[in-house]
Amino acid sequence: MAPLTFLTLRQSGIIGLAVSLFALPVLAEDAGSPLILTLDKALAMASEQNRDILIADQDRNKADEQVSEAWAGVFPKITVNGLYSRYIEKPVLFIPANTPLLNPTNSTQKFSIGSDNAYSAGVNFSQTLFDRKVGVALNIADTYHEYSQQAYHSTEQDIALAVKKAFYGVLLAQKLVEANRQGLEVVKANFENVQALYRHGNAAEYDLLRANVQLANTEPLLISAENNLLLAKNVLKNLLAVPLSQDIELVGELTFEELSGEAMAEADQKAIATNPAIAQLALQESILEMNVSVEQSSYFPTLSIVGGYQWQTQDNTFQFRNYLWANTFNVGLQLSYTLFDGLKSTSRVQQASIERQKVHLVRLKSEEGLKIQIQSTELKMLEARKRIEGQEKNINQAQQAVRIAQTRFKSGVGTQLELLDSQVAMTRAQTNYAQALYDYIIAKAEWQRAVGLPK
Repeated sequence: MAPLTFLTLRQSGIIGLAVSLFALPVLAEDAGSPLILTLDKALAMASEQNRDILIADQDRNKADEQVSEAWAGVFPKITVNGLYSRYIEKPVLFIPANTPLLNPTNSTQKFSIGSDNAYSAGVNFSQTLFDRKVGVALNIADTYHEYSQQAYHSTEQDIALAVKKAFYGVLLAQKLVEANRQGLEVVKANFENVQALYRHGNAAEYDLLRANVQLANTEPLLISAENNLLLAKNVLKNLLAVPLSQDIELVGELTFEELSGEAMAEADQKAIATNPAIAQLALQESILEMNVSVEQSSYFPTLSIVGGYQWQTQDNTFQFRNYLWANTFNVGLQLSYTLFDGLKSTSRVQQASIERQKVHLVRLKSEEGLKIQIQSTELKMLEARKRIEGQEKNINQAQQAVRIAQTRFKSGVGTQLELLDSQVAMTRAQTNYAQALYDYIIAKAEWQRAVGLPK
């Protein structure tokens, strides 16, 4: 058995996530004393500081403003306007030929009217009385507001899961550092023992060389485990929006807490209703259903009441107080109906119906995928639980085997290879146990996320 293989663990996922998030920008500032973190405190900090959650909160605020915008279609519109015109060529009035008093000649005559300067100001009013789009737009805005709420909750749960993975990833990395350090101490003690025996002629040079090689191979593994711990901490810091320069210390343990079968069965049955991602798709489908009605509203007329008040005058004196102003005031009803638009409305209705059907199919697919995901996480939990039970026994047996191998080697009965194998087995048992605990905890967190349970 090659000594270099005794720490071959399934850490590629953790390390890969650490490396990818390490490159993200974070605030750099000097850190004082270490930041003490429990899981609950880490989750609370993420809820307040995580950038993805803050972005989702801005989307919620945007949805509120979109509701206000939709209500604008219900209220009247009032506009004011003003205009000054300088006529380079003034308007003219044509008088037909042979017009008594005005133009008795045989040809059409024209003469200029008005002044070089013209002024006008007015107030216009419009109130929609009937427009099928307005009511539907209000419903869409309200539904989109609810959609953004579900998106916010979904982001919260995603970040909570990521924080749990990162938090327990740090605890696992700490366990691996501890296991590597203990393994190194055992290897060092073995090397010193073999070295002492060699000096007294009670050990062969081969045994000394083998012990020295084992020590040289074990030291880099501890350094690698310590580096992985640093990267795992950076993952957690990034999720909490904590500067990388801030040192953190975690308070917690990798512990096994089994869920009751009744609670899991009940949560599984409610998963479709409680999962925010499925709820988002259902709301999106509802929005697209209403969007069909919006497009169909083109088949209906719109009716509005309109009015306006206007002041106008023309004068060249620029003595504004003496201007003669003419006032006009009008009210009326405006009816608008499109008789034919080249089948544009029909095409848009069909497109809206297709989009709704697509989301409906996506929702059905996601519901089936959710069921598979729930089953997968439950199987992972079951598999990890069996590994935990097996590794608990292995640790005690491996520790006992190391003690026996050390005693046998000191007594000259055992061999160097036997001692090294027992050391490798002990370290592997410790790391496998920690890995099994981590896998169970993460599988449980993923299951809770899938069924939509609170963080």
